[in-house]
Amino acid sequence: MIVATVAHAYTPAEAAAVSEIAIKSVHNAIDKRIIANRPSSTEGRALTEEDLLRLKLWYGVGSILSAERRKRLFDTIDENPGADTVRADDYLIIDVARARQQLATRAEALRESEELIQSVKGVVGGEPVFRGTRVPVRTIAAMKAQGASTEEIVEGYPAMTGRMVELADIWTAAHPARGRPRKLSELGLKVKSETRLLLGNERVPKSSDKSS
Repeated sequence: MIVATVAHAYTPAEAAAVSEIAIKSVHNAIDKRIIANRPSSTEGRALTEEDLLRLKLWYGVGSILSAERRKRLFDTIDENPGADTVRADDYLIIDVARARQQLATRAEALRESEELIQSVKGVVGGEPVFRGTRVPVRTIAAMKAQGASTEEIVEGYPAMTGRMVELADIWTAAHPARGRPRKLSELGLKVKSETRLLLGNERVPKSSDKSS
């Protein structure tokens, strides 16, 4: 008996997060038929794992190969689906196996994040949080984007683990928020501490500088 395997279908946002390609570029690739346009029951467009590989390679070698040569590269990959490397021209060999592994690693991270993150009515205004916590995922991703280290975030949020902090990025990329970002006060949260960032030649005033 032959058992059919069901391939995972990615939304454009998920595809962008896994392939590390801008979501605008994903839609552009679909519009230009670089990858197929498959209907989705949720987002209108669905992408396969092979589509993600094409996205990664199309934009990864875009500065090296012309569009026509990239299309020939895809034809060669289709003809040799099990090949670890594919020769793009006389001087360039593409490491397809490495690209697949990078995609698989990020796809697994996305699946892991989906299991750890949930939205619960009445908890932080329904914002997505890590299970067992009241920590908004997008807040953690924003902190990282502003330069906070994993260690600093975990220190400030004891319920968090380093792995949770890592997964916040890919989950947020795969689920972009709609509308303006909500303030912590709107989520029922309070800022416990503040860090002042210096701009330009600004200096921190010493105690002697303060007026008595």
